[in-house]
Amino acid sequence: MLRIHQLRLPLEQAGAADGTLYRRLAAQRLRIPEGDVLAASVSRRSVDARDRGDVHFTLTLDVRLVSEKAEKTMAAKFRPNQAAYVPDSEAETHSVFTQQTSPYDRNRPRPVVIGAGPAGLFCALGLAVRGARPLVLERGKPVEERARDVEILERQGLLDPESNVLFGEGGAGAFSDGKLTCGLNDPFIRTVLQTFVECGAPDDILFSARPHIGTDLLRGVLAEMRKRLTALGGEVLFSHKATGFSLQNGRIAAVNAVTLPGNTPLVIQTDTVCLAIGHSARDTYAWLRALDVPMQQKPFAIGVRVEHPQAMIDRAQYGSAAGLPGLPPADYKLNVPTPDGRGAYTFCMCPGGQVINASSEPEALNVNGMSLHARAGENANAALLVGVRPEDFGSDDPLAGIALQRGIERAAYRMGGGFSAPCQRVEDFLARRPSTGFGGVHPSYRPGVFPADIAECLPPFITDNLRLALPEMAKKLKGFDCPDALLTAPETRSSAPVRLLRNERRQSALPGLYPLGEGAGYAGGIISAAVDGLRAALDA
Repeated sequence: MLRIHQLRLPLEQAGAADGTLYRRLAAQRLRIPEGDVLAASVSRRSVDARDRGDVHFTLTLDVRLVSEKAEKTMAAKFRPNQAAYVPDSEAETHSVFTQQTSPYDRNRPRPVVIGAGPAGLFCALGLAVRGARPLVLERGKPVEERARDVEILERQGLLDPESNVLFGEGGAGAFSDGKLTCGLNDPFIRTVLQTFVECGAPDDILFSARPHIGTDLLRGVLAEMRKRLTALGGEVLFSHKATGFSLQNGRIAAVNAVTLPGNTPLVIQTDTVCLAIGHSARDTYAWLRALDVPMQQKPFAIGVRVEHPQAMIDRAQYGSAAGLPGLPPADYKLNVPTPDGRGAYTFCMCPGGQVINASSEPEALNVNGMSLHARAGENANAALLVGVRPEDFGSDDPLAGIALQRGIERAAYRMGGGFSAPCQRVEDFLARRPSTGFGGVHPSYRPGVFPADIAECLPPFITDNLRLALPEMAKKLKGFDCPDALLTAPETRSSAPVRLLRNERRQSALPGLYPLGEGAGYAGGIISAAVDGLRAALDA
């Protein structure tokens, strides 16, 4: 196969792009008759908006010529960044369901996976493909029921501590943008993406430079993944919370759990536990520490959700091309240094999305962001975060970062006396005065916001750095510090403030325990967590 890079696709042709057009583009690059190109498909597509007067798509195409020899001969005529021969074995895309793996020893007890987020689900799928019949314990509910609980919180301000934006099938990523970008260079990324497609995700995630599913479509994907896991011999027990381990000769012999809401005890015999608890299972961290499971403090970040009109972001990124058919809602990714070395950056940007409640404890408020697949909402939002160091935690306790998070969340809850969130105009924030109302940007957060001074719930080192960062980010993205932009506080759960230590085979010093994903401190999103879980399953 021949892979051709950096092909230009004008915006006006994007709507009619098909195999015929791709073959024509490939033939033009290769300077051969169009008939010599047997097939052409998109391997990667991105928006090139570096020149706002010339916004266009850039494509990488996978091309078939008459023979493998012809493809190799043609590749030799070009620089590798223009065209290269790729063996079919490297170009193939497999889902987890088609992986060739060594069978699991059926004489061993069933492995237990704790948590049904990306790391847990892909770990369970990988184990199931091997014939291990994994048992998944998920403290939350199936995604369909979970969605109803989230809606009750948004409409009535009533929180279910076990079924919310953070707990339940799919983990925190199920109520997000469904963003599938990742900084890893790992062949299993394609495996994860193909698995999502086979379970109902749009196939453009296989070639988009910035793939996303959207929380609405992701729910159906999760239900299909559960169905396939069950068909492979796996089992998922929802509303079952792990409460501890039983040890024998210094290694895991059983998982102790309770069935919610009645706390009926359950003991599951096993010698292998894949721990994929997510970054907010604070009670789980506590009993793991009591068992002397090795862990340490980890840097993370705290900040706010910043909200702008999506149309403004589109104009800033696309110039006069903003609003043209075929262009997706624009996104951004910004970072700036600050004098104290912490830095500030945007994270989990949600084009056309909304700010959401991401609380998991009574009387403690936390916010996040979410987008549907179409990203058609009025506003754009992103986490605007400042780095937090272990020396900021105030204690050497491995769980001191959680105490810092909790203190901020409780202060924010007290400000409004509930799950309404404190919100401040950027102009007021920079001027160090409380907001008394809002302007041209309409807050999207439910169950609602109130004008406030967000410094009342955030530490000074966070607000000081945010005030330094906003004007600097505006130099990179015009309008970022516009007066009516909104800051909704607080966002405290960007990542885990603790790391569960493990060796190169992902095993803890407690034999039989495999800490995985974001909750263990080794991932930073849906894809990296899924890859971590899948690799653990195939290596166990």
